[in-house]
Formats: sequence, C-alpha cells, structure tokens
Amino acid sequence: MRMLISFAALFLSVILLQLSTGGVGPLDVLSGLELGFSSQEIGLLGSAHFFGFFIGCWWAPRLMGSVGHSRAFAAFTAAGAIGLMAHMMVLDPYAWALMRIASGFCVAGCYTVIEAWLQAKVNNETRGRTMGVYRVVDMTGSLAAQMIIGVLSPASYVSYNLLAIGCCAALLPLTLTRVKQPETPDSPRLRPRLAVDRSPLAAAAVVVAAVSSASFRMVGPIYGQEVGLSAGQIAWFLSSFVLGGALAQYPVGWLADKYDRRWVLIWLSVAAILSSLITLPAATMGTFGIMLSAGLFGATTFPIYSVAAAHAHDFASSHERVELSAALMFFFALGAIFAPYLASVLIDLYGAGALFMMVSAAHLVLVLFGLTRMNARPTRRARTRFVNVPRTTFVVGRLFGRVREARPRGSGK
Repeated sequence: MRMLISFAALFLSVILLQLSTGGVGPLDVLSGLELGFSSQEIGLLGSAHFFGFFIGCWWAPRLMGSVGHSRAFAAFTAAGAIGLMAHMMVLDPYAWALMRIASGFCVAGCYTVIEAWLQAKVNNETRGRTMGVYRVVDMTGSLAAQMIIGVLSPASYVSYNLLAIGCCAALLPLTLTRVKQPETPDSPRLRPRLAVDRSPLAAAAVVVAAVSSASFRMVGPIYGQEVGLSAGQIAWFLSSFVLGGALAQYPVGWLADKYDRRWVLIWLSVAAILSSLITLPAATMGTFGIMLSAGLFGATTFPIYSVAAAHAHDFASSHERVELSAALMFFFALGAIFAPYLASVLIDLYGAGALFMMVSAAHLVLVLFGLTRMNARPTRRARTRFVNVPRTTFVVGRLFGRVREARPRGSGK
C-alpha cells in the first residue's frame, strides 16, 4: 500500500493527461465539422496525432537521458499545451494537423517518462499490484476523456483552453513530488523485424488492431453525427467502445490462456466482422441500439492487441521481451498513422458506414492469414501469461515483461 501511495503523483498525472489529450481527438472531429472541414481533412488530424506519437516514442528515452525525467515530462507537456491552445488561433486543417503532431508527441513522451519511472521503482513483489492499478487508472482517465466531450462546445477557444489547462495541471503532481526521480534507463533498440520473425500473425494482428481502434476513435464521431447523435451522445458512443473493450479483456484473457491463441485471434476477428456489420443496421434502432453496437464493437476489437502480444511473446526469449514489445508498438503506430486518413477517404466516397466496412475488410484479411499460419507451425505448449497491455509507448515492455514469465495455470494446449 505504501508503494502505491508513493505512485499517487504519477497516477494523478496520468488521469490529468488523459483528460486533456484524450479529449482533443473527438473534440477536433466535432470542431472540424462545425468549421466545414472535409472528412479527409478530419482524418488527416487523427493520422497526424499518431505520427507525433511515433516521434515521441522514439525520441523520449533519448531526451530523458539528456535532461532527466522531470524536465523531459515538462517539455512534452508544454508541447501538448501549445498545440491545444493554438487551435482556435489558426482555423486551418493543415495547421491543426501540425498541432495534433504536438499532441501525439506529448502523449508518447509523457507516458514514456511515467512508465520508465514506474519501472525503476517496482520490484517483482509489487509489480503485479502496481500494474493492475496503473491499468485501471489509465482506463478510467480514457473513459472520462470521452465523456467530457459532451460538455465542451465545438470550435470554442474555451473548450481547447480547458483541455490545455488539464495538460498543464498534469505537470504539478509529477514535478512537485518528493520522490527522487530514478536513473535514466537504457532505451530499447527498435527492431521491427523481431516481431515478424517471432510471429508474423501477431505483427499483422496489431496492425489490424490499430486500424480498428485508431479509425474508430479518430473518425468515429463523423459516423455518430451522420446517424443523428448529439455531442453528448457521441461522448457516450465513444465511451461505450472503450468500456466494451475494457470489460472484454478478462474473459478474452482467460480464453487466450486456455486455448490456442491463434484460434482466439481468428474468432475475435470473425466477431469483429459481425459486430461491424451489426453496427450498420443498428443506426436505425435508436440511441440505445447505437450505444450497444459500439460496446460490442469495442469488446471484439479492443483485446486483439493484447492477445497478439501474448502470442508473439510465446516465441520470444526473456531477454527479447522489451525489444519485442517495442517492435509490436511500432507496427501498431504504423497502422494507426494511416488508418484514420484512409477511413475518412472511404467515408467521403461511400458514406459514414464505410468506416465499418474498412474494419471488416481488415479483419477478414487477418482471418485468412491466421488460418494460413495455423498450418505453418504448431503453437507452443509452455506459454507466457496473458497480459492486458496498454498501447502507450515503446518501453511499456519493461513494465510488463516479467509479468509474462509465469506460465498460467491450466494452459496445456
């Protein structure tokens, strides 16, 4: 308990950071629609965010090595706050895309600092409890970030200023804590090829997970408006997706530890296709039907990243876990960069429902590839533990790598 209390400042910074940077995506969509941006221009904003995220993941460990954890966190937070406050000064989608690069840069950099700090302070006895609380805090902040969209006015200086205040407030707990900042860890080597070598199916699955998650979270509000949802209802729509994904992690984790993880991935993708197809007629079933379909969509797509990561780690050695986690995050970031813009192009051509048709096509490819891989090699009998992994930074593997080492009870297939 004392250890968790000592991390209170870090966890409070996570919540404040989520409230600010987690809310800017849907707020940008609603603001862009208010200002007359095209669907493609709105999709570009989501892609720009993940491009900044990729840069931040790559550069953050190096900056920590130069100036330390606290100063690096302050620099990343300042970049995010500047990007938020500048929105209503220049009402241009391409200028906003540069600002969203700053917000993605801020998210990746701040999470890298927080996770490196946690990694340096936990030990094998406290790791499980600390990571459990960390996941709950992160998910709670994410849910709250979607909900505040219902009370923020689109294309309003006040709305963006409130998000910027939250971003600046995230500085206070971490910079004022009396806990001594840790030594700077070595940054993991980024070897994308490692993920492909250990599991081509896992590498493909994290790309598909990015297509599902990034396109829905960054472009989904366009669909919500098309089917007649208000700003407050769009907040519930996005929250239903996150909540559905959170609730599904534990039963899916049980299945992934008990059965062949390739079959779990394949059936999750089949379920994702069905949930995508259900979402289209659900638009005519009223608000409750739309919310329920969003929750089902989240439940079938959200856990795919964690199952894919567990499958890849089954074929990795202990000393490869950090670099493998970084490689999987690289493929996720790659898919997330391109997915929102592609989804927006398809929406312009074929209507809002094209978002879910694109997701269905991606999962169909994953099903076919998964069936092909079933014949390529047998699965491992001794497997790592399933871990609900947050998709935050390249260094997240340092936090969760040791948790995987214990073989789950009852996994014998």
